[in-house]
Parts: sequence; C-alpha cells; structure tokens
Amino acid sequence: MNGLKVKTHYLVEGCILAQDITSMTNRPIMLKKTVITNDLLEVLRAFLITEVSVEKTLVDGKPYVPKEIIDDEQEGLQQSTSFTSQYLNAVQIYKRLFTNWEAGSPVDITKVREFLIPLLEKALENQKEIFLLHHYSTKEDYFYHHAVSVGLLSGFIGKKLNMDKGDIVQLTLSGCLSDVGMSKISPTVLKKKTSLTYQDFEEIKKHPIFGYRMLQNNPFLKDYAKLAVLQHHERINGTGYPKGLNGKDLHLFSKIIAVADVYHAMTSERVYRKKHSPFKVLEMIMRDDFGKFDVKVLKALTSGLANFTIGNKVKLSNGYLAEIIFIDSHNPTRPLVKVVDTNTIIDLAKQCDIYIDEILI
Repeated sequence: MNGLKVKTHYLVEGCILAQDITSMTNRPIMLKKTVITNDLLEVLRAFLITEVSVEKTLVDGKPYVPKEIIDDEQEGLQQSTSFTSQYLNAVQIYKRLFTNWEAGSPVDITKVREFLIPLLEKALENQKEIFLLHHYSTKEDYFYHHAVSVGLLSGFIGKKLNMDKGDIVQLTLSGCLSDVGMSKISPTVLKKKTSLTYQDFEEIKKHPIFGYRMLQNNPFLKDYAKLAVLQHHERINGTGYPKGLNGKDLHLFSKIIAVADVYHAMTSERVYRKKHSPFKVLEMIMRDDFGKFDVKVLKALTSGLANFTIGNKVKLSNGYLAEIIFIDSHNPTRPLVKVVDTNTIIDLAKQCDIYIDEILI
C-alpha cells in the first residue's frame, strides 16, 4: 500500500497525492506528488472525484489522520517510514534548528547529521526520489526545503563521482548547511515575497561569509567542507560571489554544491518564478550557464536522469502525455518518447521546440 485511500471530502490542505488522478479519457487531472490546496479541492469536486490515494504525511511534516480510510489495512495505520514522510520530517527539524540559529544558538552538526544522513541513505536506495524533491517544496517553506534538498543532491553527486563514504557525508552536511548564514540576514529581506532590490541582494550576498564564520570552529566539519560553505556561490568563470574566484581556486565540494543549489532553485516553485522539470532545468543550466559550472559535476547529476527508464510517463511542453522509450546517455535531457494518445514517436533531440515539462511517476 503506497498511500491512504480516502474519500475526497476528508482531504485537507497539505495532503500529497500518492497516485495520479485521471479523467474518463485517462488524461491526468492531477499528478502524483501534487500538494492539495483549497482551489484543487474544488477541481476534484468539479470532476466528481470521490476518492483518492494520498501520502500518510502532510506537506508540513505532520501525520495525516483522516476520519475514514477506505482500505483499512494495518499498514496504512502505522507510522509511515516512506521517503516522503522522512524527508518532510527532516525539513521541519531543519526549520526548528534555523529558528534557533536566528536567535543566536550555535550550530549543532550532530543534530543535522541525525536526520540528514539516514535520509540520504534512503534516497540512494531509490535514486528517482532525488529528482522528485522539487514536488514537495512550497512557497512558504521553500528555504527549508532548499537546504535539505541541496544536501541530498550534493551527496548524490558525490556518490556518482565515486567519493568515499566519509567525503559523501561531509559533502551532504556542507550542502545542507551552505545557507546557514542566512540566519544572520534581516528577516525582512529573507522573507520578502517580491523580487529583491539591489540593496537586498547585496545583503544576501554576505550569507556565505556569515555561514563560514558560524562553522569555522566546529570540529565535526572538515576544513574543505567549511570552505565549500564560503564558496558555493562562486563560479568557475569568476562571475560569482563573495570573492569572484575562478575554477582553479575552488574546491570540488564548492563546485558540487553550486550545481545542487542552482538546480534545486530552478526546479522549485518560488514566489516570483514557476518551477521547471529536472530535464528542462539541466538543459537550461548546460546551455544558458555554460562556463559557470564544472562540466563533470553537471554530467554526474544529469546521469541520474537515466534512472527514469523505459515506460516512465512525462508531460511534454505541448501538453501531450508521453512515455520515455529510450534515453541516450550522451544526451539524457532529450530522450525518445511516444505520445500516449497517438503512439507518435518524437525524438526530442531533433525537436528542440518541445521539452519535458513534468515527470509523472
């Protein structure tokens, strides 16, 4: 049982769909991993959807306890240990820790390690989860989702680059803590719901230095992991901050976290920007930001797209539902797909005006 099967009228805001909801024509009305809002509840009522399957954890990390479960299996009543539940719980723990750091508490890395490393191990067991993290991120709690996700993405890339276990742990912790210095930025800037002004951005640009200072004397983080916190917004062509360093001066950890950071930001829903699919974002980074990021790091992350194997459903930018029938390891962001309704084969490597808009799991 992958979720709880419940009547639609028992749904609440924050429920997460465990399965796609389809119409009479088998076209998806809502996709798996969609977070339910009041507006979406109205859509379900309009389509006369009477029951759905949802995760056992709400998007805020709290358990979902409906008044009635249709499939009243014991498994559904137990505390879920799914990746989704574990991830959402980790985000809430990080949020509480961040509030403590804002109040001046020192960073206790052992508390971060307690929730983060078991979560990484679970993600590495099913690596598709790494490319679905953006589904859970909300506009309100984006910042906390971002920290946990950057940690997981960094550890995933380290694994792909065949790092030893100790370095993967240090890299994962460093990625999660890369924005710890944001706790020293003015809350009015940090929680701003509109685009940042030049002055706002200049203040934000100080957070790597603040973060490095907060971690500088911590014995549980290696020096090169602390350095990555300072350098994660640097770019190999010298266009980053805070020091404008170039590739030869940057540690590999810094280059990895830089990629994880921008990738998760671009795949997530933001107050001022819509989210994009992992396929499109990786293509955009390689095309539009060429020269800013380490190529082997990008390739390590992009290689994970091969986990989406033959038969996985995707939604194309032209609105069509399709399934992947072949992924070329040399061009993984543009696989061969078959349109579900017509069985038409589209080679996205040759149809540059069409891209994968969303992954349907």
